[in-house]
Amino acid sequence: MTDLLTPPVALPQERRQVTEIPGPRSRELLARRAATVSAGVGTTLPVFVARAGGGVLVDVDGNSLIDLGSGIAVVNVGNAAPRVVAAVQQQVAEFTHTCFMVTPYEGYVAVCEELAAITPGDHEKRSALFNTGSEAVENAVKIARSATGRQAVVVFDHAYHGRTNLTMAMTAKSMPYKQGFGPFAPEVYRVPMSYPFRDPAGMTGAEAAARALAQIEAQVGAGNVAAVLIEPVQGEGGFVVPAPGFLPAIAEWCRAAGAVFIADEVQTGFCRTGDWFACADEGVVPGLITLAKGMAGGLPLAAVTGRADLMDAVHPGGLGGTYGGNPVACAAALASIGTMRDLDLAAAARAIGATMLPRLRALQQETPAIGDVRGRGAMIAVEIVRPGTTEPDPGLAASIARACHAQGVVVLTAGTYGNVLRFLPPLVIGQDLLTEALDVLAAAFAAAAPA
Repeated sequence: MTDLLTPPVALPQERRQVTEIPGPRSRELLARRAATVSAGVGTTLPVFVARAGGGVLVDVDGNSLIDLGSGIAVVNVGNAAPRVVAAVQQQVAEFTHTCFMVTPYEGYVAVCEELAAITPGDHEKRSALFNTGSEAVENAVKIARSATGRQAVVVFDHAYHGRTNLTMAMTAKSMPYKQGFGPFAPEVYRVPMSYPFRDPAGMTGAEAAARALAQIEAQVGAGNVAAVLIEPVQGEGGFVVPAPGFLPAIAEWCRAAGAVFIADEVQTGFCRTGDWFACADEGVVPGLITLAKGMAGGLPLAAVTGRADLMDAVHPGGLGGTYGGNPVACAAALASIGTMRDLDLAAAARAIGATMLPRLRALQQETPAIGDVRGRGAMIAVEIVRPGTTEPDPGLAASIARACHAQGVVVLTAGTYGNVLRFLPPLVIGQDLLTEALDVLAAAFAAAAPA
């Protein structure tokens, strides 16, 4: 049997620079990109990838970069994971599309069975499959509104939920996600998030929840709320981990108020935070959960999974989409979930956190610009501020990211203020690569320190 960690053609798991980054071939392709691709499509690091696997990306110039981004938490099982590749190849040879709404196929059903088994709660569940996280979130709102007969949707400060019209309305950050694209969908209300680094000193999760819930009751009215939608650990908002007790209090209020608690686990799901799903950390069982990113090993697939009574409240034909639950993506998802289970990638994520967090906290002690180190599992961030304050320093965050990129380490920025460095390594990354990447990060901070 093929080793689950070994790509069909193994890539050396090393950081290697043979040209400057980006190199000449990438620069040629960048010029072609500028001539044909919309300027509205951004790029974090303009190297063009030729191959990838394990914890590395190899560009068209032969540079091998350490990947601390995973395509934004997508290739949790690693790029071109062997079981995923084999499953996709087999499915492509059999058929590529029929549309599940026209003539169904077993793979879609099998994915829904897996989601019923691994998502939180032992209640009866149903799922519907889509293509992207935005689609999953938008359909979760449709389901909640249909099931409750209500319209209001509550979201949180610093949230990110997508780029469609409804999900832009639910996203907190204007630039680049919302600027110039309004008007947005109505009946979306925003309340304060638990953000321990920026909340009043000593504020507990229960107190932060009470603050948010008081605002909901005063400004929206409990009887009008169809759903409260939250990322258990915020993603684009800066990997904000709410204080303990916050999520359970919000979920309990939803139960009492007859609203649907929706966990947006698009970025946190599929072992990323050290559990199958992040809401399991405090035993929270959502009414609905939205999934995408790490689900299918790099292929586009998303889902809404939830209580059977909620999911079945929608009339037949009310959910779907031409490509939703594409058979090739379903095959990839089954292989990806099997890989996560067999390799215990939740434990691998916890081990990554156990390596990264102490190292980053030690770096914080010698780097006044690091205001906070936070995260869970393999979803880790540092927040950059002006020393001695909580004032965001997005310029320094961008500078550190560029320095890492120049040395062959892919890191991402995030946060409402653009001042957070976020780390999302593939869960199969080797310890040596992870340590080397942290060495590069430390050197970038040291070089940026004032003389």
